[in-house]
Amino acid sequence: MSRSRRRRRLSEMNVVPYIDVMLVLLIIFMITSPLLTRSVDVELPAVKQAENVVPTQTKFVIVTIDAQGRLFLDDDEKALSMETLLTRVAASIRFAPDSQVLVRGDSRLAYGEVVKVMSLLQEAGVSKVGLLTKPIHFN
Repeated sequence: MSRSRRRRRLSEMNVVPYIDVMLVLLIIFMITSPLLTRSVDVELPAVKQAENVVPTQTKFVIVTIDAQGRLFLDDDEKALSMETLLTRVAASIRFAPDSQVLVRGDSRLAYGEVVKVMSLLQEAGVSKVGLLTKPIHFN
């Protein structure tokens, strides 16, 4: 008779505290993630007929040259040497052969520096090299 009177214990986990913690972490990440996304400050040259680049199936590898001539790959804030940059770009191209390399050159930089980087990229095996610019807006 004692067995029939015993209640069966329910072994359920209380997930409410976990949900609370998850929501707090979500709010923290939502606030801090925009603060962490920084990129190299580059003033792009302005042109009248700038073509809008819409990301499709093509992967873009962006090489940035700032006003001091330092080289950056994609949105990385660490300056790279020319050899390291060429090695990393060549590896990216081997991994995704349809990738297109775009050069973001600062407008205050000498034109010869941008051409030199584009030439070295082509020597490293990059077949598609483009320039990023910003359009001129007439008011």
